[in-house]
Amino acid sequence: MKWHQKHTKLITEIISMLFVLLFVYAAVSKFLIFQDFRGQLSQAPIAGGYANLLVWLIPMIEIGVTIMLLLPKLRLAGIYASLILMVIFSVYIIIVLNLNTNIPCSCGGIISKLSWKEHLIFNLFCIVLLIIAIGTELKKNK
Repeated sequence: MKWHQKHTKLITEIISMLFVLLFVYAAVSKFLIFQDFRGQLSQAPIAGGYANLLVWLIPMIEIGVTIMLLLPKLRLAGIYASLILMVIFSVYIIIVLNLNTNIPCSCGGIISKLSWKEHLIFNLFCIVLLIIAIGTELKKNK
């Protein structure tokens, strides 16, 4: 039996737990700086007009995806949901980068200290991890 075949469950679980940590950290950070988060969202291109909704919706979605990742029966759906979130966040970053504006990052915690380009690289790395997790889950289920 190949190493990959033996460890597919472990690979998926490690990647899932990394995203559990990421989304819980991000959601809690956003709630802790709630008013700042709302202010940053109100300055955001595209999303600014929806700041009062998004200030609640984004962290709640992150918590919902976290719950999916923690439940084995919903883990694959949670990984897909994580991928969708990371792609949406990445597209948003690309829009911000192309607008050449000085908009603050509305992320929470340490991630908000990254430049927009560094944040995009981080997101792309996360997307690669999620694609690996999806691939290992699909191979495991065959």
